[in-house]
Amino acid sequence: MNHSVNRRRFMQATSSALAVGALSSGSNRVFAQSSRELRVNMSGGEYANALMNAFVKPFEAETGIKVIPVNQSLSDAQVGLMVKSKSVTVDVVIVNQISANSLAANGLLEDIDYSICKKDELGAITDYCKQPFGLAPYFYSSNMVYNTQKFPAGKPRPANWTEFWDVAKFPGARALQTGQFGSRGPWEEALLADGVAMDALYPMDIDRIFASLEKIKPHVRKWWAEGAEILQIMRDNVADIAQCVDGRALVLIDEGKPIEINRNQAKLSWDFCTIPKGSPNVQNAQKFIEVTTRADRQAVFAELFPLAPSNHSAYKLVPEKVAHKLATYPDYMANSFPINAKWYIETGPDGLSNLERLRQRWNAWSIR
Repeated sequence: MNHSVNRRRFMQATSSALAVGALSSGSNRVFAQSSRELRVNMSGGEYANALMNAFVKPFEAETGIKVIPVNQSLSDAQVGLMVKSKSVTVDVVIVNQISANSLAANGLLEDIDYSICKKDELGAITDYCKQPFGLAPYFYSSNMVYNTQKFPAGKPRPANWTEFWDVAKFPGARALQTGQFGSRGPWEEALLADGVAMDALYPMDIDRIFASLEKIKPHVRKWWAEGAEILQIMRDNVADIAQCVDGRALVLIDEGKPIEINRNQAKLSWDFCTIPKGSPNVQNAQKFIEVTTRADRQAVFAELFPLAPSNHSAYKLVPEKVAHKLATYPDYMANSFPINAKWYIETGPDGLSNLERLRQRWNAWSIR
């Protein structure tokens, strides 16, 4: 995604076990920690610095609770192993919506105590960001981006995903996200390109997805897996037009690169703050998550890092020059759609989830 965080990548169980073992090496000390401590999974980089300044420091000042950052990306498999082995060493874990739904479906997360949140703050947060198992304090989006030297202002540009697929009318090298992980890929974009309306995407027709992808496949110069790749692709002019997370594109724009974001048919995603079942500091974790619901805190976070607030009242506090860059800016919302995470984890009669079905289908299709 846009903040060089790999936590959304689904990892193999073996590597997960190794990581959990590393975290658990200090578990005796962690379980003995005082009630004035809290361990928060923050990954790293500028994203972690923004979390620290927008949420952690104000929380510490207000409560006197010391936050110990866990600067390691954690997958849903790793969180699950911690819970099942009864060695939960992280109190708040931030995971994407598909991972959070999967963890919750398996009974691996604590319920969020929304009774401690202010009603006006909670009421201003987008409904699907307030789930029993987690609270999402920010959004990001997957968008079409152009190289403006190839597609200058005032000249014809693809306006939607159908036109992105139209290589005759809009020639140029393409880049799309790989589908190798199943949970991420150009799935919705392929259906939009084939004429499916934004409000009719789910349940997704997997056969139709791959029929659409087959049409664009010869024109895709690069299938990218991580955010750093798409940055390099656009910097090096490998692609003229691409699918890109908005925050990554904003980095390029701030660097002065000839890049512009098309916000039409944007795919909205978000990450949940969750509490693993059996956390030794559940109450402290609940208090921390309450702080992330606040408009003023989300506004600070948005100024520090290009992730959009889930609390719409935050836009009253965010400078306009920052606000119009963000995925949930009011002018963009009517032309955007949220990912349906529940569809991805639904299983069929064969026991496979839609996510697994997409991954298997991709792995067979991509090598043809």
